[in-house]
Amino acid sequence: MTSTARALAPSVCFVTTVLIFLCSDRVLEAAVTDPHTQGADLFQWSLEELGRIKVTSVSKKSENLSSAAAAIHVITQEDLRRSGVDSLPEALRMAPGLDVARASSRQWAISSRGFNNVFANKLLVLLDGRTIYTPLFSGVFWEETDTVLEDVDRIEVIRGPGATLWGANAVNGVINIISKGAKDTPGLLITGGGGIEERGFGTVRYGGQLASNVHYRVYTKYSDRDDFTQTDGRSAEDSWWMSQGGFRMDWAATEASRMTLQGDYYYGDLGSKFLVHSLTPPGLFLQTFRSKVEGGNLLGRWAHELSDASDLTGQVFYDRTDRGFGPGREIRDTLDLEAQHRFHPGDRHEIVWGGGYRFSTDDITQSADFQMHDPKVGLQLVSGFVQDEIALVPDRLHLTAGTKVEYHDFTGFEVQPSGRVAWTPHDRHTFWAAVSRAVRTPSRAERGFGTFADPLALLPPLPLPVLAPGMGNPDFGSEELIAYEIGYRAKVHSRLTLDWTAFYNVYDRLQSATILSAELRNSPGSPPTPYLYLPLTFRNDLFGETYGIEISATWHPADFWRLRANYTFLRMQLHTPGPARSFTEDTEGSSPQHQVSLWSDLDLGRHFECGVGMRYVDDLPAVWQQVPGYAEMEARLAWKPSPHSEFSLVSHNLFHAHHREFSPTLIINRNVQVDRAVYAKLTLRF
Repeated sequence: MTSTARALAPSVCFVTTVLIFLCSDRVLEAAVTDPHTQGADLFQWSLEELGRIKVTSVSKKSENLSSAAAAIHVITQEDLRRSGVDSLPEALRMAPGLDVARASSRQWAISSRGFNNVFANKLLVLLDGRTIYTPLFSGVFWEETDTVLEDVDRIEVIRGPGATLWGANAVNGVINIISKGAKDTPGLLITGGGGIEERGFGTVRYGGQLASNVHYRVYTKYSDRDDFTQTDGRSAEDSWWMSQGGFRMDWAATEASRMTLQGDYYYGDLGSKFLVHSLTPPGLFLQTFRSKVEGGNLLGRWAHELSDASDLTGQVFYDRTDRGFGPGREIRDTLDLEAQHRFHPGDRHEIVWGGGYRFSTDDITQSADFQMHDPKVGLQLVSGFVQDEIALVPDRLHLTAGTKVEYHDFTGFEVQPSGRVAWTPHDRHTFWAAVSRAVRTPSRAERGFGTFADPLALLPPLPLPVLAPGMGNPDFGSEELIAYEIGYRAKVHSRLTLDWTAFYNVYDRLQSATILSAELRNSPGSPPTPYLYLPLTFRNDLFGETYGIEISATWHPADFWRLRANYTFLRMQLHTPGPARSFTEDTEGSSPQHQVSLWSDLDLGRHFECGVGMRYVDDLPAVWQQVPGYAEMEARLAWKPSPHSEFSLVSHNLFHAHHREFSPTLIINRNVQVDRAVYAKLTLRF
């Protein structure tokens, strides 16, 4: 095995190098990174040690990844470094069960287990405990969600409900991005690079010590990305740049008490095309916007260890965003407080309980193409949870049961219980199963916005122009899910691990878009032009089921070679009552049925690394999508001349100069292709 692997390694790396340089006729800038100071190299870890990676997102307490009773995958710092990715969305492609699609140069559609969109509303994202979910559209603005990737300790990705602990909107998954402590990032870090599509990026971070028990770090970073291309060959005019800075300070007040204070500020300029309406002549047309975005946050966290089996934690954060989005603008202020207590009331019980309060206010700037019924609203969310892990058979069989109760100003009280069981008959094997209930609370837009949509892709050919104003529904309620999951996690061989999950989800009261009474109107021009007026609104008329399997495997053919493989199968069956077909019933065709990915990492001696990844994504047959299936390839070649420097060449989308991945619905440019990217990166540490 070892001799064969060593024989194959130079060939694989040579092909990677050739492919990278054939992608471009430009000379790329150089770039540098220190693997020895970024955490332990996973190639040096045994599979037993990997199985003991600690995670906190499943039970809000530290536990071994190998025995967690959930479909969880961990993206480590070493995974991030070896992949060469320069954004969080790109990093998430490494997780099985996630649908990660790029809709434009700056917009991403990311979801778990279906229902993908640029505002995918059933996936909760946290960055160091701070919720990124926006109440305006019920989604994540990924272009504004950033951090220094070299300072990320791990990304914990849960597929399936996490509402019992994390609350409403943790319906189909939770992504928890966890940074390293300031003590673990000493010294000066400098990164920089650029190339095709990634026009330029750079980071400067410095970590130090104020006292023996006080550590800090400060950083600033900048990125500039080029326009993508429309299907007609013209520029999508969606170039954008973002600058960001921040700090973190950790204080070990005593052996039992720790405090963290951290904050970030960002500012950027985003390009995009939105549909705007005109009555002369009647219809919609794409208009290019340059939107300013600005925001900041401040977070404080306190943890106190009462004993080896008991601790208290408290957290508070304030977040402010000033976000332009084409025809509108949102200013939002959010204050969030939470507390948690973990203790053992007996030898077989471990209880975690706590509560939280969130208050969020907004101020919406309106236009003719984006209006709110009430442009200024304050929303409250009050929550409490309790969870008990019961050791039915110590170290072998555990039952976890709990519930979360929330009060939301839109929907009142929501109860979200779950039950999980984990059976470990052998240290190499873990079986688990879970039943959960979760809800997704309405967004501000669903309850009270007004805009113009483009329904023509969903309608048969019509003899008249069409204008379709979309209107929020003040009676729109929560979406509901009952989820059933089973899983198996095993160390099959000393060099092979396997993770397998199957799920069956039952949804009710899903968002549907319904046409109200159609009218024949005339434009104000001379002579007037007749057009069809088709008002749309949201209702909770959609229901259905999804089911599928998610498989991931890691194999070490040799000490210097690692292979990772993922496969996802998803089937969606959505319905509306009666004979009428809702527009959003076509949601079942907006997520791929099949996804496959394979990544190979090679160490070529002490100074060279080579990584090659391939992925296949099935077609999106929804009528507004019509995106064909595609296969793509990523590659990275790195040279480490010293323990404190690294130069790497990275390429994304090697197989195609342009390809489509996702088409946003109704109001955003749907004709954007993802362009091939090639760039160089240099990282230095002092």
